[in-house]
Parts: sequence; structure tokens; C-alpha cells
Amino acid sequence: MTTVSAQAVPVIPRGVRLHEDKLRGQWVLLAPERTITLDPIGLAILQEVDGLCSFQTLVERLAAKYDAPVDQISGDVAGFLTGLADRRIVELC
Repeated sequence: MTTVSAQAVPVIPRGVRLHEDKLRGQWVLLAPERTITLDPIGLAILQEVDGLCSFQTLVERLAAKYDAPVDQISGDVAGFLTGLADRRIVELC
């Protein structure tokens, strides 16, 4: 299982993208040969992934945006990104 350091920079790699499925009214993550339906939390996390900011910065942005404790946000974001990284859908550089 992958771990996330505070300095890691989450990146959505080439060939993977966020896509709004307007027909079904939902957001999905399109990867080679797979489609992952996103819930509002997953979408919020991935919309902050820009390939430039660190994991810590991403967590701080989300905590400020949703007025939530950094510790709680950090665990949720780490779990989500780790799951995607283990499936090679997100890179943690």
C-alpha cells in the first residue's frame, strides 16, 4: 500500500482525466479501460489536484474550503489518493 508524504505532489497522469457525464449527471474519472464514478468528496479532492501543489497544500485548501479540521481532511484525502495510486490512476511524485 502506498503512503502519502506531506511533500508528495499528486498528479493525474497522462491518459487519465476528469469528465462530466452530462447524460447521467455525474462526474467520472476516465482511465485506460476503466471508468470510475466519483462521489462529491472524490470530485472535490481531484478538482484540487493540479500537479503543482503538495499533498499538504491540497489538504489545507480543502480544510479551508469546507471549514473542516486538517487532521480529518488529511486522513480522508490520503486514503482516497492512496487507493487511486495503488491502482495507478494517480501518481504521487
